[in-house]
Amino acid sequence: MTREPQSDDASGSRREAKKALHRRRILEQARTVFFRDGFVDANLDEIAQGAGVAKGTLYRYFESKADLYVAVLAHGGDAFAEKMRAARGESSGAPEQIRRIARFYFEHWTANEEYFEIFWALENQQVIGELTSEAVKQVTSLWSSCLRILADAVEQGVEEGAFAPCDPWEVANIFWTVANGLIRSEHVAARRQLRGARLDRIFDDAVELLLRGLRVPPGPPVGA
Repeated sequence: MTREPQSDDASGSRREAKKALHRRRILEQARTVFFRDGFVDANLDEIAQGAGVAKGTLYRYFESKADLYVAVLAHGGDAFAEKMRAARGESSGAPEQIRRIARFYFEHWTANEEYFEIFWALENQQVIGELTSEAVKQVTSLWSSCLRILADAVEQGVEEGAFAPCDPWEVANIFWTVANGLIRSEHVAARRQLRGARLDRIFDDAVELLLRGLRVPPGPPVGA
């Protein structure tokens, strides 16, 4: 009894499923090793063995140790963007939407400190090795999606008359830079000492300060 020849589509689907399985196993094992040992001490042989693949197979999916590290840190980025979009909501004015986005961002990154290393990784390629353009593109695409959510809230605030005219994308980048700088300060003892206040309090104060700067200035007194 002869077997029916398998279609190219079926064969291709199995290959893609196998590739996806290998990639997922590699990322899961790499996460364990990187987060336990740090980037420098993480061993690719251990990652390959734990994922059940040959070491050479790692390089079919990731061109370097640095690319694999960034892929681990960026994993689940789409879900993160969706959660940020949900945090913004649509049932209140722009200032409150921005406060909710900020609170989500703060809680996410302080609860997932290992993943916050993605900011360090992209800024320290001289330490971890140069990333491929595809890896950088993956991360910047995620960040652009998140910044767009915040920029849209700022733009809504301008349209509502709550905020003075501004460049929403520029303002979103300012919020983002301030937020990341404050969160990073928690990991440096000298910066914590200089900061003085608890991180959560100073983070909320920074958001309110930026919101205050966006507000439409009061008009001149009546009769002026």
